[in-house]
Amino acid sequence: MGWFADRIVTWQRAHGRHDLPWQGTRDPYRIWVSEIMLQQTQVAAVIPYYLRFLARFPDVGALAAASQEEVLREWSGLGYYSRARNLHACARHLVDELRGEFPRTANALAGLPGVGRSTAGAIAAFAFGARAAILDGNVKRVLCRFAGVEGFPGVAATERLLWAIAERELPARGVGPYTQGLMDLGATLCTRTRPRCTSCPLAPRCIAAASGRTAELPTPRPRREPPLRHATMLILRRGDEVLLEKRPPTGIWGGLWSLPESAATPGAVEEPSARTASHFGLVEHARRALAPFEHAFTHFRLRVQPLLVEVGIAGARDAVGTLWLPLAEVDAAALPRPVKSLLQRLRDEAAPPAFTAPGAVPDSDGRSRAARADRTVPSASASPSRGSAGTRSAGSTPSSPSRRGRARPPSG
Repeated sequence: MGWFADRIVTWQRAHGRHDLPWQGTRDPYRIWVSEIMLQQTQVAAVIPYYLRFLARFPDVGALAAASQEEVLREWSGLGYYSRARNLHACARHLVDELRGEFPRTANALAGLPGVGRSTAGAIAAFAFGARAAILDGNVKRVLCRFAGVEGFPGVAATERLLWAIAERELPARGVGPYTQGLMDLGATLCTRTRPRCTSCPLAPRCIAAASGRTAELPTPRPRREPPLRHATMLILRRGDEVLLEKRPPTGIWGGLWSLPESAATPGAVEEPSARTASHFGLVEHARRALAPFEHAFTHFRLRVQPLLVEVGIAGARDAVGTLWLPLAEVDAAALPRPVKSLLQRLRDEAAPPAFTAPGAVPDSDGRSRAARADRTVPSASASPSRGSAGTRSAGSTPSSPSRRGRARPPSG
């Protein structure tokens, strides 16, 4: 074992983490789930989701047998939903093509849906004791500082150099403790800001520490202002319920329930009446613009103009892919985080007086039809079905909706 690996393993034995819920197992399923969840997400956020996910899907067969909607419901709030879709697709591939067995080599694991080279290396090392390198975000930082590697790690040439260093430093045996130690070091000592160099076992030979360049390495991503997009979200409220629409299976918030949305011209409030009537079989009674807000994604910012529209049923048109969500059930619903926050604010605020649009006709008894609706209905996790008014109420909505101490980008 070389100097680098020996220092890492010795330090991990005395100071590393040993009590995380995905440690102490050779089960590739549990290790795989943890590795996917820990992509781009801090360990403190992952732990409760990991425990709930395993309680609901204890093995790869249970995950493969579930619907994508059930998987997204358990994932709701953890973000980066393509991870959940890939996890589900991978489980079905394993069951259908490999009889539920995980490949035992890093190369074969890297061919699975949503499993990149670094994730495959971690699974192979922890589950099978394979001699495989990893290179997540925190490990990149450790290696850049230790070896004095310049250049943004996301650039192909820099990444190739880092992979070469990672492969070179791999010990011949004891790869599991070494890999865990490397992860722990990046999460707890060699942090992005204020690294604890005086406690680091690599400090005696660390180029960045010796030259006072820990603040400069790794080389940061070239700054670029993310583009700003605009959208209008329609809050179609019928009594104490709002209309949700199933988003397409891919893309931002893919497969989740959300508010109907359309592109908007900056500074303008979209006229919603036509889309309300033509798409959902509803008639507008009143509307008002709510305070706009912004939400940051990885590659762009989204400025949302919410538009609250009081509606009634216009006719018997079927609106496929929609459901009615009682505002009282927002907390337990599997919704994108900004949508959930918006509806929680709407639920909690005192309902302001609404003006009546010209020609709008309220229900004959002065109440919305939602107030009389039967609440014993299918849950939102069921497939959207046709109803007499084209939508359906949701009596039971979708539920809730780092690394081994660090955040890291999804592997590819």
